[in-house]
Amino acid sequence: MSASDLDSLPQTLRLKSHPSARDRCTSAVTFSPGTILLSVPALVTVLLPAQKGHRCDACNRQPQNQSLKRCTGCASYWYCDTICQNVHWKTQHRKMCKDYNLYYASSRFQNLQAHERMDALLLSTLCARMSQLELGRDSSISTFLSLLPGPIEIDPPSICGRYSISADQIKSLYSRFGNNNFSMHSHFNVFGHGIFPLASRLFNHSCMPNAAVKYILSPSQLVRMEIVALRQIMPDEEICIPYIDPALLQTRAQIFELTYGFNCNCTSCTFLGILGRIPDPPKNDPELQNLTNMLEEFVRNMGEISVLQTGQSRGFPSQLLCVFHETFLGDLSEKFSASSHEGPYDIALKAGTTLTALYRLIYPSNYPQIGIHLLEMAKTAWNQWMQANSDDEAPKALALQALTLARGILTVFGSEGDEHNGPLLEIQTLGHLLQRRDRHSGTET
Repeated sequence: MSASDLDSLPQTLRLKSHPSARDRCTSAVTFSPGTILLSVPALVTVLLPAQKGHRCDACNRQPQNQSLKRCTGCASYWYCDTICQNVHWKTQHRKMCKDYNLYYASSRFQNLQAHERMDALLLSTLCARMSQLELGRDSSISTFLSLLPGPIEIDPPSICGRYSISADQIKSLYSRFGNNNFSMHSHFNVFGHGIFPLASRLFNHSCMPNAAVKYILSPSQLVRMEIVALRQIMPDEEICIPYIDPALLQTRAQIFELTYGFNCNCTSCTFLGILGRIPDPPKNDPELQNLTNMLEEFVRNMGEISVLQTGQSRGFPSQLLCVFHETFLGDLSEKFSASSHEGPYDIALKAGTTLTALYRLIYPSNYPQIGIHLLEMAKTAWNQWMQANSDDEAPKALALQALTLARGILTVFGSEGDEHNGPLLEIQTLGHLLQRRDRHSGTET
């Protein structure tokens, strides 16, 4: 990495040697939960096909009460206003506009898999961006080129546009795609892919990370990635983020090897490695009921920090090994989702309670997915309370409890994504309803 990039780091971060990885980014101070450790702009971004026409291709925002303006050249890119359009034109789109529609309709593009199409568009956009910059003077390009290539060499797809970049240079760029691109999300829904070279260069992976990634969308600005502390981080402690969902307990080792070229030795992977083979979960209802009861009791007695975070495998019940099977999480999630909105709510809440326990076991403290799930639990309990004909106040109590926990976790993570809606606003709205709603009359008091 160039000296200018290192000099631009906050004084609160340090880049140090690592025994097996390239480097490690450590804290120079004590960070409290919710602290923004680093904020960096995207080099380039590309929207998912389903988001085209709904989000600005420059700032990636989804404007509220405002129609997007279409590029008059290709009619395939949309913008908030002339400011976004002019910036995007000068930095990249002018190199792709004329050829875009023919390229998009071509068999060489259409025959690609969905993820390959995203890579092809992102690679095209990166080449367009590079052609607009003085390569040696742009620190973000220099940082991207300093990143390690992926472990498997793959020929790049054909790209859109004409550039004075050699085939070898394009191949070199593409070799860094699979292990350095990020899926960008707003309110935990993916809207596109982006390249953030400095974040890729600094932060190693952990399945029990102490930090997480969020994205900030602002008018006429590039998407910004913020790294937020999930818990207290002590001086000289390495700062790690998750490269993939830590819930991929069985498949993640293969993903790390094939996509990133490393073996993860975090506390979670070490814990699972010591325990050995993960058996299939039971199929019949009585055994499943016993399993979920045991899981919920174990997590209640576990304390605030998961045993996968401490790495303490001694004494872990062998009967619970099967909860780490990915089908167990998948089946629970499906059961909760299928009944959480329209019922039966008692089934949803039972599955959701077990899912909460499982999330607390496999995710680190304050992980945002736990907060999102607890918010859904609160909404489900609210629906049950509104539908019930008895004087049972238990659903309301459950909704209040889940909402309080969700607020605590998601407040640490903070605001992100589009400025309208979002989980923090949902928490505020549901909190007002729970405080003011008269259960019997159905009117506000």
